[in-house]
Amino acid sequence: MTAELAEQQARVTDWPGYIGWTVGLLILIALVYWLMRQGWNWRRTIQSDLPPLPGVPEDIGPAILKAEGRYHGSTTAGNWLDRVVAHGLGTRSLAQLALSEQGLLVRRPGDEDLWIPAAQLTGARTDSGIAGKVVPAGLLVVTWDHQGTALDSGFRADHPDEHAAWIQAIDALVTRTKTKNTEEAAS
Repeated sequence: MTAELAEQQARVTDWPGYIGWTVGLLILIALVYWLMRQGWNWRRTIQSDLPPLPGVPEDIGPAILKAEGRYHGSTTAGNWLDRVVAHGLGTRSLAQLALSEQGLLVRRPGDEDLWIPAAQLTGARTDSGIAGKVVPAGLLVVTWDHQGTALDSGFRADHPDEHAAWIQAIDALVTRTKTKNTEEAAS
């Protein structure tokens, strides 16, 4: 009986084995993290041809709509898994959205603000997901053209029931902007 008890105690106090497994697990976690970081940097390098984002104007005019929520990132339009990481577009953050006649301003505390001029907006919709965030019909996705590259940017307002008003307001702004540009081209 004492031999069995001594053998059980030896197995329980096998510290070198436990330490070895713990160190191995920590090395594996560090390797996975490093590989993820390398993938992020590789994606940034591939997308380095994306032109710089437009600067935020000092005055965007009176806001049509305002909301607070989260910015969940941008993808190439129509491909909700192809995250765009260039120029900070892939970084999730808190966000304050303001839509005016001049465009859409996304203030992101701790990150660079995003300005989408009205002429670059192409539409808005609700969707269930965007690159790493899936919420059944809970994301506001704004589609816009950045110098020939169509992008989708995903937002989740603190009050998702506001998304329908945002879609209507953005679509109306897109229509007004297209009409104005057509009239200017004709004259």
